[in-house]
Amino acid sequence: MHSTGPARRRPGGETDGGGPAFLGRTRELAALRADLERAGLDTLAGRPAPRCRVLLVAGRPGTGRTALAERFAAECLATGDYPDGLLRARLTDPGGLPVPTERTARDLLAALGTAAPAGADEDELTEALRGALAGRRAVLLFDDVCSGEQLADLLPDNRGCLALAVARGPLTGVPDVRPCTVGAIEQDAALRLLVRGAGRTRVTVDPRAAERLAEACAHLPAALVLAGGWLAAHPDAALADALRRMAEPDDDGLAEITDPLGRAFRLAHSALPPPAARILRLLALAPAGVADAHTAAALAGCSLGAARTTLRDLTLLGLVHPVPAAPPAVSEEPAGPLLTLPGCLDPLLQMLLDRRERPAEVQLARARLLERTVRRLTACRAVTEPPGSPARSWLSGLPASLRFGSRAAAAEWLETRLPSLLAAARLVVAEGELDTLARRLIAALTSALSAHRGTEAAAPELYRLHELVLGVADRQRLPRERAAALLNLGDLDVAGGRLQLALDRYRSALEALRPDGDRVLPGAPVPASGLPGTELGAGRALESIAGTYAELGDWSRAADWYARALSTAQSRRDLEAEARLHGRMAGALVCDAQWPEALRAWRAAAAAHRRRGDARAQARALSEAARVQEYAGEPEESMRLCLQALRIAERSGDRRLEGALRLRLADGSERLGRLVDAAGHREKAARLLAPDGDAGPPDGGADGGAAGSAAGSAESAASSGAPVRAPDGTGGSASSTAATDSARSSRRHAYET
Repeated sequence: MHSTGPARRRPGGETDGGGPAFLGRTRELAALRADLERAGLDTLAGRPAPRCRVLLVAGRPGTGRTALAERFAAECLATGDYPDGLLRARLTDPGGLPVPTERTARDLLAALGTAAPAGADEDELTEALRGALAGRRAVLLFDDVCSGEQLADLLPDNRGCLALAVARGPLTGVPDVRPCTVGAIEQDAALRLLVRGAGRTRVTVDPRAAERLAEACAHLPAALVLAGGWLAAHPDAALADALRRMAEPDDDGLAEITDPLGRAFRLAHSALPPPAARILRLLALAPAGVADAHTAAALAGCSLGAARTTLRDLTLLGLVHPVPAAPPAVSEEPAGPLLTLPGCLDPLLQMLLDRRERPAEVQLARARLLERTVRRLTACRAVTEPPGSPARSWLSGLPASLRFGSRAAAAEWLETRLPSLLAAARLVVAEGELDTLARRLIAALTSALSAHRGTEAAAPELYRLHELVLGVADRQRLPRERAAALLNLGDLDVAGGRLQLALDRYRSALEALRPDGDRVLPGAPVPASGLPGTELGAGRALESIAGTYAELGDWSRAADWYARALSTAQSRRDLEAEARLHGRMAGALVCDAQWPEALRAWRAAAAAHRRRGDARAQARALSEAARVQEYAGEPEESMRLCLQALRIAERSGDRRLEGALRLRLADGSERLGRLVDAAGHREKAARLLAPDGDAGPPDGGADGGAAGSAAGSAESAASSGAPVRAPDGTGGSASSTAATDSARSSRRHAYET
């Protein structure tokens, strides 16, 4: 067994040093070592399989099977044969349901430091996992495996890795696996395990009672730990007292439980006062079976101090175990260490919860936990805001136990609690009884992840959260939230290259918005004046569809959908969106070689920017209109518009834009044979674009002029954000074609003015 936690004095003078300790299992460890050294059946047959070796530890919960696997994994790592360390995953949720392979693969990829594609399916993720493990030498510990098929999907095609599987029995479907069956531990190890709780004196004084107590526990490590915990909590009790209490029926709701583990649990449970016993059974509601003092306090409705004291007592009794983790890098969490419920006790705790707690009390406990989690996540997000902001003012009003001292401390808390936070979101959505709190929890978790990781880095988690929102919205018939989730998922699908799926999501979002006209749309961009309405959500959907068609290179449809989005922007008198959409539509029309329509769109964009008072954006839009006229074979009109743009750029004070336009004018003057004008523009451009503002003129050779023109064209095109394409046979610059290629491979919102 493992024994973790701070060093403490045991009754009878025994001490637990706080480090992991393991007793017995010498035969099983020897069998695992021999099995590892023995060649597999495929190898003996001359057909070595291109996959890692799999060793199976089979046994019922409570036999110490996981501790044995951990001990053997530590031995393997100590040999140096697996320098890439240990990866572990639990393949069964606390409720007994198998963990989806997709989720396990994501978690393992995250542990390897490999970004999992957002929205990727199971096959993609398992393939990515095998790719990440290729060439590595690591030990993979899969705990509580449900089936051979579940394990086989996660095994790497790499003979340098070793997989240790922990399951109830043999795993069919995984070839060449010899199970190491785990049952009771040896008598000597069982007595030494009792010594840890009872102390050496009591075991020495009554060795026969110690042997009978070990027999009553069936020499199962989990039962022996619980019996030792009861003896530690009762230093004046004899071993015979523990035997008698295990044999006596008790009115604790578990009278029919007669197996050794159940009797030992009843013994340890009898040592708890009623408030502590209630906290213990409510811990069965902890997401992912992981809890801290905040979790216990919220579930039971007690103070944080009382919860910390109770959890220390439960740890001493062996009813909860500390989660092995690295020491905090920033600060000690006021809620204390993370604790986990032993999987073998989960059915017993669920039985107690069903019999001792009314359904209304259980739901209230869940609601309290979700409410506190939302406040912690909101505080985690608020600490990223600048001092003096409303969020920081709200944060200062929270109790000290709910606040974070720094951004780094909040980020550390978020990363360590993320598995249980995601589990909480999944559970509350699946139950469907607290959908309002579920929406708040997902919104708070989304904001915290985006603030600390950034939207791109948090995309895999955000994708899963948006899918949960979509499920709640469908169940509650909330069209606005459905649309918001679909739009967010579509954005992530575009980033992942799933353009057709993104189009379907955007169209579904547009359909969801049509019948509903008076609710707000969560998740859409929020203007300063307040939350967006239906028109803004529909405009976002239309613009997203247009951008996706642009990604697909269907410029005609892209321009058409940009025009539809423009109509919604005009109807709500959103001048900024109107100017942006004019530019994006013009960019798509340029790529489709529709010169008159593109010219009108750029002129309209320039007019909208003029009404907004943005001279720089107006000059850029006019410069793009001049470029369109150049492509259309109207060089004189192009020069006139470019000069108009130059005058506006001079008034705006943007020296780089002015310099780029001067280079454009120099190129146009040369093509028209006005060499003196070209030289003058180029000289002024060199002064404007030089870092110190007074550099000499560039090389007057033809190559230098072409390079300057290309730089100016690229500067102008990049600043306008529009795709640019030179028509065949017009002699367009290389920068135009490059800008087109870049635009086609960029994200859907690359066409900004």
